[in-house]
Amino acid sequence: MQAINLFQNPLLTLVGAGPGDPELITLKGVKALSSAKVVLYDALVHTDLLEHAPENCVKILVGKRSGKHSFKQSEINELIVKYAYEFGSVVRLKGGDPFVFGRGSEEIEYAEKFGIASIVIPGLSCSTSLPGLQGMPLTKRGVNESFWVVTGTTEKGGISPDFYLAAQSSATVVVLMGRNKLHVITEFYKSIGKDKMPIAVIHNGSLN
Repeated sequence: MQAINLFQNPLLTLVGAGPGDPELITLKGVKALSSAKVVLYDALVHTDLLEHAPENCVKILVGKRSGKHSFKQSEINELIVKYAYEFGSVVRLKGGDPFVFGRGSEEIEYAEKFGIASIVIPGLSCSTSLPGLQGMPLTKRGVNESFWVVTGTTEKGGISPDFYLAAQSSATVVVLMGRNKLHVITEFYKSIGKDKMPIAVIHNGSLN
């Protein structure tokens, strides 16, 4: 694509919106929204957060959800460049934390190819915050000393091979985007003699 250089120093700000509850975004994230000219936001972002943006701010849903992608990642990348140059800056509002299965680094790398600087404002990842909201510690003295976070849906559609290593450890295992892999997950635990292992399934953990 060809960028129209209207602003000399365009800026991309990646903001983590947190796990869904609009009150769980950081103060720095709210500050970025309050001065935003353009916000490109995901489907998992609570729309109440858009109220922090100015009334004349351009707000575009580029939501991506499993099986319901309204924009391809390549299209989102192009929109970032387009609006960063046309308006001088763009806020990319992403669910959870931009760098935890959020493809934030890909968007930054693409923007950098067009001379666009970037700022990252981390957000609460659902991998750590949602268990806490349910009163489930990821680590507990005398029980486990670590936790793994793996994806249940890799680029090829399968569960991460790291899951099989994690399941054999004493660590708490958090599988993101794994609802459709519940059978695979439970059957593997059974196969290694952990059929009594407690399990929790969290869906829309703090969106409602």
